[in-house]
Amino acid sequence: MNRGEICLGSFPFGGKVGAKLRPVLVLAGPLGPVPEYLVAYMTSVIPPSLLPTDILFDPTLQDHAGTNLKSATLLRLHKLATIHASDLVRSLGIASPATMSQVDSKLRTMLNL
Repeated sequence: MNRGEICLGSFPFGGKVGAKLRPVLVLAGPLGPVPEYLVAYMTSVIPPSLLPTDILFDPTLQDHAGTNLKSATLLRLHKLATIHASDLVRSLGIASPATMSQVDSKLRTMLNL
């Protein structure tokens, strides 16, 4: 799995034990002697107002066609996790270079870099 890939991955629950299989965007990896990937959470539940760090993937738009997502999906960059390589089940598609540029910009702003 490479940076920019959208994969099915086991994303950990916040504040609880366990994880759920869901789409994730690979941000970095593999990292460390036991290969782990930095991923961002994705959901098809779209709230009424978006956060400044959210990015909406609309598969009907040409820029998001390569994601192979079936419905509008929200990337929530404030929800990051490192997950083991074995927790990445399979690749679904890839984010466009323009979208990854937007991801980078939002991460820099969020992290004050």
